[in-house]
Amino acid sequence: QLQLVESGGGLVQPGGSLRLSCAAAGFTLGDFAIAWFRQAPGKEREGVSCISKSGESTDYADSVKGRFTISRDNAKSTGYLQMNSLKPEDTAVYYCNADNWGWPQRYDYWGPGTQVTVSS
Repeated sequence: QLQLVESGGGLVQPGGSLRLSCAAAGFTLGDFAIAWFRQAPGKEREGVSCISKSGESTDYADSVKGRFTISRDNAKSTGYLQMNSLKPEDTAVYYCNADNWGWPQRYDYWGPGTQVTVSS
């Protein structure tokens, strides 16, 4: 069964840290770029960060630059999002996406999401 599952979310105080994981099953994650998105209540889903298939290239939304770090371990078929200096505005459901950007056959997978709540 092909699936992507996030973990590591939870409740944290402002200024705290969390590390999200994104584990792939049934396919080779190394063949896919990974991206993290988030969606807060009443807001549209927004891109947070992405990393290339090899891990050599990364990018971040301005709102998380300098605080979040994306990484991957292809041997473990797992992606990560290290989140430091968390703010209440980071509260959202975080989703992992894997996309092979292939042609003519493109595949992309989404995880069910993990809740991150930043509150005192």
